[in-house]
Amino acid sequence: METDLLTGDIKLDLAIKQWLEYDKNPKTVSLVRGLVKDGAVEALRKSFSARMEFGTAGLRAAMGPGISCMNDLTIIQTTQGFCRYLEQCFGDLKSRGVVIGFDARAHPASGGSSKRFASLAAAVFTSQEVPVHLFSDITPTPFVPFTVSHLGLCAGIMVTASHNPKQDNGYKVYWANGAQIVPPHDQSIAEAIEQNLEPWPLSWDAERALQSPLLQDPYRDTHTHYYRVIQKHCHYRDINKSSKVKIVHTSVHGVGHAFVQSAFEVFDLRPPYAVEEQKDPDPEFPTVKYPNPEEGEGVLTLSFALADREGATVVLANDPDADRLAIAEKQKSGQWRVFSGNELGALLGWWVFRCWKQQNSDPAAVKSAYMLASTVSSKILRAIALKEGFHFEETLTGFKWMGNRARDLLDQGKSVLFAFEEAIGYMCCPSVLDKDGVSAAAIAGEMTAYLDTKNTSLSQQLTAIYEEYGYHITKNSYFICHDQEVIRRLFQRLRNYGDGKGSYPKECGRFTVASVRDLTTGYDSNQPDDKAVLPTSSSSQMITFSFANGGVATMRTSGTEPKIKYYTELCAAPGNSDVKQLQKELDELVDAIVENFFQPEKNKLLPKPV
Repeated sequence: METDLLTGDIKLDLAIKQWLEYDKNPKTVSLVRGLVKDGAVEALRKSFSARMEFGTAGLRAAMGPGISCMNDLTIIQTTQGFCRYLEQCFGDLKSRGVVIGFDARAHPASGGSSKRFASLAAAVFTSQEVPVHLFSDITPTPFVPFTVSHLGLCAGIMVTASHNPKQDNGYKVYWANGAQIVPPHDQSIAEAIEQNLEPWPLSWDAERALQSPLLQDPYRDTHTHYYRVIQKHCHYRDINKSSKVKIVHTSVHGVGHAFVQSAFEVFDLRPPYAVEEQKDPDPEFPTVKYPNPEEGEGVLTLSFALADREGATVVLANDPDADRLAIAEKQKSGQWRVFSGNELGALLGWWVFRCWKQQNSDPAAVKSAYMLASTVSSKILRAIALKEGFHFEETLTGFKWMGNRARDLLDQGKSVLFAFEEAIGYMCCPSVLDKDGVSAAAIAGEMTAYLDTKNTSLSQQLTAIYEEYGYHITKNSYFICHDQEVIRRLFQRLRNYGDGKGSYPKECGRFTVASVRDLTTGYDSNQPDDKAVLPTSSSSQMITFSFANGGVATMRTSGTEPKIKYYTELCAAPGNSDVKQLQKELDELVDAIVENFFQPEKNKLLPKPV
């Protein structure tokens, strides 16, 4: 190893030496050599100290050089491990194959892009004689799980960082059942990656892979069949055709524009007005601070301006990979209301059940119907299910759990009507066992058109749902914390509260804690044996407090971002319509949780940016 490439840190020098032996991307090689030459030891440690952790969400990290970043070499290493694991699991991998999709992200400084990473992943699989269905162009994330199920493939890979900042990218993995992977697949794949770090002879040859007879482009076939399937969820075509409702759509510089336009077309809805400055994919996301419609009004400023110019009353927004959907509606006051994910879950859940019920007049059919939501999402579906007679189930946080549970239920001959999570993710069509912002946009468009014939707005319909099934007031937010030790201490304090070791809080300010469920340790005070029913995971923090006043609060860490999130809800019985009092009670509960449990000043937690 050349002496000019020594940092003095033996372990770091070995990692750099191995990297330079394996890496064939001149840009990342040059970046590493430059850091060594400049003596940037801390930057090198950041790049080489720890490999990106492969979890159930796959990979998510910044693009750049080193084992802690997304780049050509780490994509090759990850795919080699994944390929070997799939060979162990599927004897027919070489006849069934995999699908690979990608979004429009790019990082010129390191030569990385979603398209480049997808072609390298394809090179790895074809080098092992595994057929690859590689999309020839950008595609929404939901098209990958749809293609896995539609073609009966062994797995799917989507190269995307969804709504993360522009420098990030990701590698999302789907199993043969069409849902995201769940444990223990993630750990087994991580182990296989570590055993296959040296690039195989043909892994770098993306050009050869693109010419391989093992490579097919599923774009046209998937496009045709996806839109054919979602049309089954179009129930009011005549209303759609004649509707005068004006809707604005933004894809926030992501992939969604053309696909949502097509979805509206197959529903015979008038095309939504597209936000010109944001409709084409742009990896720089130049008009927004964060490309995440969940952040609300800041991302929707241009949409509101276009809607005001065109006289539109509803705005639909997808995140950059089009698996999430945000909706806003202009109120009579002229102000815009951005619905929360939970409010949209109530609206879409109500609508999907209403449409299903009209198609299924047999009273017995409802006994086989299911809706799902993550445990941190609103319990509104539970309230609707209690009155209407269908089944409602909670899962752990994340669509991986809902997708896998939906697959189990479908395999048992059940009907899975709808699933949602509060992070604006909706599964309105069981042909995609993941959140899907494209089909949800078209279904929301039809719901809006139908309600317009009744002179009813989305806001009015939401109120009607709460009046019938009980008000569910929610308040969710997060704190930013980059120090894992601070996060660990914060949660350990809650498990050893006050004087007692192993005792949880009995109150929070003036609010009495009725029960505690800790899905990190597996404790649940509501169960006879104190053991939680939902699966537990010691690798992530998650505690839920239920209060005597009917409030529920969950605190958890994010799997993909440096955040400690909280989710709170106050559920009222039908008939209790004093919304202001309910809101005041919830606000006071949240203030108490922040002050007593989070202690943001002591822990130096940064609040959610305004």
